[in-house]
Amino acid sequence: MTKTEHPIQTLTLSIKGMSCAACVARVENALRTISGVADAQVNFATHQATVHHKAVLTDVLLNAVSNAGYEASPHISEDAEQIERTIEYRKLRYLFTVAAILSALIMATGMTRTLWGANIPPHHIHILLFALTTPVQFFCGWHFIKGAWAALRHRTADMNSLVAAGTLAAYFYSTAVTFAPLGTQNIQTYFDTSAMIITLVLLGRLLETRARGQTSSAIRKLLDLRPKTARVVRDGRDVETPVEHIQVGDHIRVRPGENIPVDGLIQNGQSAIDESMLTGESLPVDKQSGDTVTGGTRNTTGSFIFRATQIGADTVLSQIIDLVRRAQGSRAPIQHLADRVARIFVPIIFAIALLTCALWWISGSGIETALINAVVVLIIACPCAMGLATPTAIAVGTGRGAQLGILIKGGDVLENAHRLNAIVLDKTGTLTEGKPTVTDIVPAENYHRDHILKLAASAEKGSEHPLGEAIVRAAQEANLSLHPTTDFEARPGVGVAATIDGQRVVLGNPRTISDRAKYPAEKLEAEGKTAVFVTVNDQPAGLIAISDNLKADAAQAVHDLQHLSLEVSLVTGDNERTAKAIGQQLNINQVFAEVLPQDKAHKIAQLQDQNINVGMVGDGINDAPALAQANVGIALSSGTDIAIESAGMILMSGNLSAIATSIRLSRQTMRVIRQNLFWAFAYNTLLIPVAALGLLNPLGGPMLAAAAMALSSVSVVTNALRLKRFSP
Repeated sequence: MTKTEHPIQTLTLSIKGMSCAACVARVENALRTISGVADAQVNFATHQATVHHKAVLTDVLLNAVSNAGYEASPHISEDAEQIERTIEYRKLRYLFTVAAILSALIMATGMTRTLWGANIPPHHIHILLFALTTPVQFFCGWHFIKGAWAALRHRTADMNSLVAAGTLAAYFYSTAVTFAPLGTQNIQTYFDTSAMIITLVLLGRLLETRARGQTSSAIRKLLDLRPKTARVVRDGRDVETPVEHIQVGDHIRVRPGENIPVDGLIQNGQSAIDESMLTGESLPVDKQSGDTVTGGTRNTTGSFIFRATQIGADTVLSQIIDLVRRAQGSRAPIQHLADRVARIFVPIIFAIALLTCALWWISGSGIETALINAVVVLIIACPCAMGLATPTAIAVGTGRGAQLGILIKGGDVLENAHRLNAIVLDKTGTLTEGKPTVTDIVPAENYHRDHILKLAASAEKGSEHPLGEAIVRAAQEANLSLHPTTDFEARPGVGVAATIDGQRVVLGNPRTISDRAKYPAEKLEAEGKTAVFVTVNDQPAGLIAISDNLKADAAQAVHDLQHLSLEVSLVTGDNERTAKAIGQQLNINQVFAEVLPQDKAHKIAQLQDQNINVGMVGDGINDAPALAQANVGIALSSGTDIAIESAGMILMSGNLSAIATSIRLSRQTMRVIRQNLFWAFAYNTLLIPVAALGLLNPLGGPMLAAAAMALSSVSVVTNALRLKRFSP
């Protein structure tokens, strides 16, 4: 019996209970060990896991995460995620408030005799400190103890382990000396240390949770574009209908100022549509009967009725949201170093803390000094910063890109884009309008202008090539009736052939013509026009010159790319003279001419063989192999589905200036990631030895360590949030 091969499926899980990068590695390992799981990636910034699997039951995945010591549930919606995030934030705020009030009382009580001269026995003060600290330790700090116990049961350790070990050590030592039978007047307790550590760590978690919530603001803004209800026209009446109940084929009325609920085709009326959410362009686009409209865009002036063609997950807006969500959950290669360090970080910190305690004790400094220095080492270490350094920047960077009309498919695309040092631009449809027109018809001897156009259009009427469509369109505009054809043959990158009235008519580029000298094409090609040669029974019949106007922003786009120190090249199937003429207009020195569609990818590979990181920009089916071959493929949204599928970036506006914007965004994102990683590694590398040597004790010791740890995580997230202000 043949074994059924299941397709790869993707499932997003929401993960609860993660506290640092070590948790990420643990959840990933738990998921990847399941039979049928192809890959699993966990994002610490979004607290989500993306699992690629072959028909694995969801319960199996959830149980694996649970057995690893965490909670998991299928990702339902961004609204549900926002509600849970709000609940988590409010819970942390409540715990922090309680801890802060009690810690303030603990600090005041500890200084009572010093400040107020009160004659209270020290033993009574210690008992009062014990009473005030216990709820901080076991109520406000229960999350850390619970997390540490879960990690211990699975023979691992994480940030919760560090905080729990440090605070419990200070708490139980202080409790022991408080209730010891030989308690003296001079004993030193550290209840204030335990309470303040928990309070400051909770403050850090609170600020971090709030900041992390802002990393997904791009998705929330996209979701807010979709109205909750729509006016569906039924039996001549407008019926207020929830968007999720709209069916394909429903007729929907949209009034001025309203957002369009789903994708569709205008049936009646006209208006100007604000498509800035889709393209990043602020100017409204005029729409009338027969034009398409996109769900989430905003109707500005007129009123119209449209027919729903795409609903639910099939709408452009839903696909954009899904793409952005997957990109934010992806991982950049630069993160791998931090992941490797995070897996062994916490055990190493415990080893350093134990060694610190032992060495200080052996040196004769006493158990108190040894214990406090060990606690400082445990508390000041911050694996959180390493875990947040990359994913927060990726999430904010891809979200900002979506707001600018640049869809980035993953963190690896962002990282690769910043390394690019060359951009190859396809000509037709990318640099040009993609709407070629016939400009000149030069008949050979014994042929008339209209006769040549009629023959050429008859041969091309079965072709889907833009040049062929231009010839057919010119014949239609001249009111020429076309001949019936037989034996039609399309020759990709070469031309077409057909039999017309018993004659073999061939249209092609210069490579197909054996006697090119008989065709006066040089002047036309020098003007940047494409010459299509016509032969009848292998004899010259004439040529047709076709021009595809450059886009208005093409020259500026090339200049912007060159200003970024990128080597810009042009690739086209045109002959060398035409290609160079276009290159001169755009100030492009490197031009690849007469390149067949199947050879574009080969040209990209040749550049890569020279250790050049190449970005390819295209829009057509014949660009797909080159887009896939390039280090980064960039497709225009006006292009074909296969080109968009092959690309790593999609420019929704079709505006060529977005190419340079995408490169600048990738460079800025990688700059932020490097800053974050430098801070995370430098912080731990410098301060852990300082803590072990006891140099922080005069400055507050454990409490300063807790404040520094909280600041480390918050600073990394805050630095990533600067990308929200990125401007083209």
